[in-house]
Amino acid sequence: MAKDSHSTAPSSVGVPVDAMALDAEILADGFFELDPIAFGDVTIEPKVGRNALWFFVGGRLALRTAWSPGGGLKVKRAGDLSFEAMTSLGQFHVELVIEPDDRLLRATTRFTPAIDLLVPHWPRDLYPLDPTGRPLRSEGRVEAAQRGVNVGLVFFTLREPDFGTVLYLQNLTALNDWHRAAGTAPDGVVGGQWPELGYQPKPFTEAALPAGEPLIQSDVLLCWNPQVPHDDQDEGAHFLDLLARSYRRLEKPATRFRDWPVRADLTLRHLTRSPKAHVRHYGHLYLHPYTDAEYPDCMVQLSVGQSVHEYARWRGRPIALEAALLSGMRKFHDPDLQTLRRYLPNVGEDKDADEVDSWYLYHPLVNLGRLAVDGDEASRSLFFDCLDYAIEVARRFKYDWPIKFNVKTRKVIKATRTPGGPGQSDVGGIYAYVMVLAFDLTGEKRYLREAEKALRALDGWRFEMLYQANLSAWGATAAVRLWRATGEAWFLGQCQVLLAGFFHNCLIWESELKAAAHYSNFLGASCLHDGPYMALYECFESFAAFEELLVRGGDGLPDAVRLLLTEYRKYALHRAWFYFPDALPADVFPSGDEVRNGHIDRKLSFPVEDLYGDGQPPGQVGQEIYGCGAPFTFATRAFHDVPGAPFRLFAAYPVRNLVRSGTTVSFEVDGAKGYGCEVRLLPRGRTPLQAVKVCGEARKPQDGAVVFEARAGEPIDLDWS
Repeated sequence: MAKDSHSTAPSSVGVPVDAMALDAEILADGFFELDPIAFGDVTIEPKVGRNALWFFVGGRLALRTAWSPGGGLKVKRAGDLSFEAMTSLGQFHVELVIEPDDRLLRATTRFTPAIDLLVPHWPRDLYPLDPTGRPLRSEGRVEAAQRGVNVGLVFFTLREPDFGTVLYLQNLTALNDWHRAAGTAPDGVVGGQWPELGYQPKPFTEAALPAGEPLIQSDVLLCWNPQVPHDDQDEGAHFLDLLARSYRRLEKPATRFRDWPVRADLTLRHLTRSPKAHVRHYGHLYLHPYTDAEYPDCMVQLSVGQSVHEYARWRGRPIALEAALLSGMRKFHDPDLQTLRRYLPNVGEDKDADEVDSWYLYHPLVNLGRLAVDGDEASRSLFFDCLDYAIEVARRFKYDWPIKFNVKTRKVIKATRTPGGPGQSDVGGIYAYVMVLAFDLTGEKRYLREAEKALRALDGWRFEMLYQANLSAWGATAAVRLWRATGEAWFLGQCQVLLAGFFHNCLIWESELKAAAHYSNFLGASCLHDGPYMALYECFESFAAFEELLVRGGDGLPDAVRLLLTEYRKYALHRAWFYFPDALPADVFPSGDEVRNGHIDRKLSFPVEDLYGDGQPPGQVGQEIYGCGAPFTFATRAFHDVPGAPFRLFAAYPVRNLVRSGTTVSFEVDGAKGYGCEVRLLPRGRTPLQAVKVCGEARKPQDGAVVFEARAGEPIDLDWS
């Protein structure tokens, strides 16, 4: 697919059958109209058709709810915004919620089957209409639709004349009972072919919906902006704004406090002591990428080494493992090419030592640069020894990187994901972040110019930009750095394009299907653009990038960005715990010969790579040692030591403006207006924590900790005198 290509109507392929049926029914004026509903500057018109209850919004959108194939539909109004429908399939109850100020309509449909029901077909539910109220000649463009089991949305514009930008979001959490009964999963169920869009349940003929048992069949949040975006960046801003509006209305799972410092100490002990974690070459210690499996790898070595480095600084004392890991980094350096190799020189012949994924060239430089900024001179030297090659490759590929290339010849091995599609399309983001680090270390603006070239070359891919979640996260952070450095709003816009792609790739629902009933997946990102699972490595890296993005962006960030990033952080701290095998039942994992890399050892505090929204067994890819940076990253950013205070402070949102004076501490948490998070005061050592005044109110510990809610942007004062 070429840049800037989109699904546009009318379709050049054909017209869906159900769209033809709706058009014929509209032309025949075959509807019985119920009393209209005022909805801001438009009207919602409930209409009973031959086989469905419809809601026509502003004359430009038609939403199907209760469906009765074969007719026999009887509808009555049960309230101002609720409807009962008796149909050939059973009974429907439709409840509307309207929020005119946000142009948001929610329609929840509960269905009670009349008999044990098989469903070989169920139609989609949303049709854009032209100015005459018909679907077949409506003109618009689908910008994004559900990918895999990620958030169930379709995002589109409706033109001729402009109605605006529309986000349809199906709350998949509410559909868990439906999918369990049907034996299906909501994989790619939201999308469609213009002008037939929205949600279409998977067909099922082997399991049945049980008679007499009410199920939520659909829970739609439909909102829009009356403007049509004029470019990629305007589109990204529209998407994030509409997604944030919908997110505010979603019922969200509860979070639980996780003691990440305890987990970090356990992981550190196992990394240090377990022979399954590492191997020795050339007199140095090198990590396996997976438990007792795979060759040492420069990305793995630095991903864990840099995280341990941060943890050592947070603890206030050196950690021997950091020095052991970083001391062997020079052996990955190729002095002829002046770059890092993925593998050590003695890698086995089963690996092509000259083949490299584009992102693998730059990711190690991110962690070398972060170590160098923190004062590690050996990392600084190695970083600059590799920088010229990194720039030369970027220019050779004109800031548009392939999937794989030969590190010696620079010859492309695999150019794109699919014919005509992008390569590793967000590598420009991580490259830009490397250049920003080079600027931090030197003050030379030529590196900022390189970062700018890379970010500008990202134009055009829109929702196809994300290749790997953490690359887009670092790219968004680099864009905010450029925005602050130059004052040019274009970079903030590019940040929002990258974030739109990231959140499009998130599972903004809580699965209770099969193995997923044992873990949380809410607001987790699929690791790759087409990845079937969430991975902890991409999760904690994105967490770290977003922490910096929020600090650098400050109050200048749009409210939607602050909301989504701080909520991502809160849920990451909760759900990431389930990647560790000891947090899950032993029987949910695949058997030994079904694990792709190494094996699962539940005694080791190393995370499995893969958790699945559709409930497949976790850990199929293996137990990833390069995900072990997670507990160190979470501990150093969510737990705050206050010198002299009898407690350690935990906050699920980022803490800002932390100041101590005597026996008082003041701070606030970052986030969007109207939102907040849990804060805990945890006793230090074995001394019980006594009563602490929170904003003048005495709070006694519960289960050893003082726990309270902090609202974003509101000052919090603590006093333990």
